[in-house]
Amino acid sequence: MAKLYFYYASMNAGKSTTLLQAAFNYKERGMETMLWTAELDDRYEVGAITSRIGLKAEAHRFRPETDLFAEVTAEQAQRRLACVLVDEAQFLSRDQVLQLARLADEENIPIVTYGLRTDFQAELFPGSAALLGIADTLVELKAVCECGRKATMNLRVDANGNAVKEGAQTEVGGNDRYVALCRKHFMEKVRG
Repeated sequence: MAKLYFYYASMNAGKSTTLLQAAFNYKERGMETMLWTAELDDRYEVGAITSRIGLKAEAHRFRPETDLFAEVTAEQAQRRLACVLVDEAQFLSRDQVLQLARLADEENIPIVTYGLRTDFQAELFPGSAALLGIADTLVELKAVCECGRKATMNLRVDANGNAVKEGAQTEVGGNDRYVALCRKHFMEKVRG
């Protein structure tokens, strides 16, 4: 029986690298995968999953209105999928997470998702909340805070490196916009 997996972490924990390694492992064994990423993530290249260490693969792009169940089952009719891998899963809607669960349950396709747990205000993203609620397997990947402890929080910073406390939940950016911190240092910087 296939499962729905959610690998979550703060920024810079290697989520995309881990996804690309998994895709490579399937391909090396002659097995087909289908890769997905959020359309709004254009940090590196639109339509590709790119890791900070330089790994890259083409991917389908999902938008809020994308019916993942329909898209994946149409692809499955063309080629047998061994696994579906989804990057930036925090940007999935609750309905899309339910569609992914249905793919695992009804189509017997393993679904492996990767994403942030919380935003810069320590609030759950909708996709992450749904995945934390219904995924069969939850795996926390580790990032490191500036103090050496496990980083679990994502601090949004301005051009001067000061904590941003308000704004839209979604603002795509990399290391110049976000810093992964442990809770203690996140709270200190938000209060400071």
